[in-house]
Amino acid sequence: MSRLFCLCLFVFLSVPETLAQVTVRPDAAIEALVARVNPDTLESNVRRLASFGTRHTLSETASDTEGIGAARRWILRTLERYAGDGRIEVSFDTFTYHADGRRINRDVVMKNVIARLPGTDPHDSRIFIISGHYDSRVSDIMNATSYSPGANDDASGTAASMEIARVLAHEAFPATLIMMTVPGEEQGLLGSTHFAALADSLGWNVAGMITLDIVGNSRGGNGTLDNRSIRLFSEGVPAAEGERGARIRAAVGGENDSPARELARYLKEVGERYVPRMNVRLIYRRDRFLRGGDHTPFSARGFAAVRMTEPNEDYTRQHQDVRNEGGIAYGDVPDAVDYDYLADVTRINLAGLVNLAMAPPAPRDVGIWARGLSVDTRLLWKVPAAGADRVAGYNIYVRDTTASLWETKIFVGNVTEFTLKGVSKDNHFFAVQSVDSAGHESSIVFPVPVFR
Repeated sequence: MSRLFCLCLFVFLSVPETLAQVTVRPDAAIEALVARVNPDTLESNVRRLASFGTRHTLSETASDTEGIGAARRWILRTLERYAGDGRIEVSFDTFTYHADGRRINRDVVMKNVIARLPGTDPHDSRIFIISGHYDSRVSDIMNATSYSPGANDDASGTAASMEIARVLAHEAFPATLIMMTVPGEEQGLLGSTHFAALADSLGWNVAGMITLDIVGNSRGGNGTLDNRSIRLFSEGVPAAEGERGARIRAAVGGENDSPARELARYLKEVGERYVPRMNVRLIYRRDRFLRGGDHTPFSARGFAAVRMTEPNEDYTRQHQDVRNEGGIAYGDVPDAVDYDYLADVTRINLAGLVNLAMAPPAPRDVGIWARGLSVDTRLLWKVPAAGADRVAGYNIYVRDTTASLWETKIFVGNVTEFTLKGVSKDNHFFAVQSVDSAGHESSIVFPVPVFR
């Protein structure tokens, strides 16, 4: 599996010959982890989740075989088995949600299931989260008893999150990873809202959050078969940017460079590096029309959060009573899931998370010199507050203002400023990231204007 990838192309940019464009070899250790993702395990877990009859948030909790209570206890026990004598810590995050007169008609105890892989660097506060929701529903949102297998929506994302925990149970990285499954998504993003509020109240440094929701079906309702792409949704204008952030965004034209959008670009770059047969298709929207996902509460609190979903949804398989009608099979059943495809989606996310967790933290206070007019572009930044000893240098990204993806990536050494001679800041967008000696790249940081 020895491969050499040039990540970017020279487009609309002339750089000095002394500046080498970055070429990255996949890390053999990450390749080995990616190879351990098992479609058979994913299928077994999706089918087991579907076997609980319904996982509706208001369903049975006392039974050991039916309802959401049985499902969450099974998830917990399975994650504990995966953890074994490894480093992952498994727990319930329990809270009570009170009747709201909408989709919750009585007080209900809910439980997020958390698998936490603590970081090894006590000074590196970064936390990266991946999530799937384990509740399910049928056509009537308040029907808590009918058969609701929820195989693709969202046992697929739940199984993927669990599989990443299984593969990483004995691993160790400088930053912390959280693989979680949440309830209440169908009733209003309740589990994720609680956890996002908890993270915010505790001052956690959530450096990135991914939700996997409806990621297992390669055949769409339009008849299209596509097992080689996945959609990745990200917001452009940050939900929590504030007045100052809005002024800066307007001044620099940064509508396409929110932290969520940079996280999406990062996951595409790294995911395709390790799973080159897949195309991570960036969708420049927070979510689909009339829909929402568990990344939204994290976005609302200012965290970089994105959503991954299959390219062509089949609405006969979503939020439907299981039935045959007019020659059409309705219902979200396990036989309609493509488990090899689900495995590739899991591999993309595992690679991105591990690369982030192994990398040093991103540079701080990244700026673009704007005090005077110049035909050159000067970028400035500070070393990370933690993990600076792991920084081997920095990459500068460049793209044309009309380009969707970063076009050029240049390694500039272990410096805290760099000037691109003859490259106008008016004609391009820029970003900076930290990189360690093995080539693991940090999150991408878009600069703000510096006037002093």
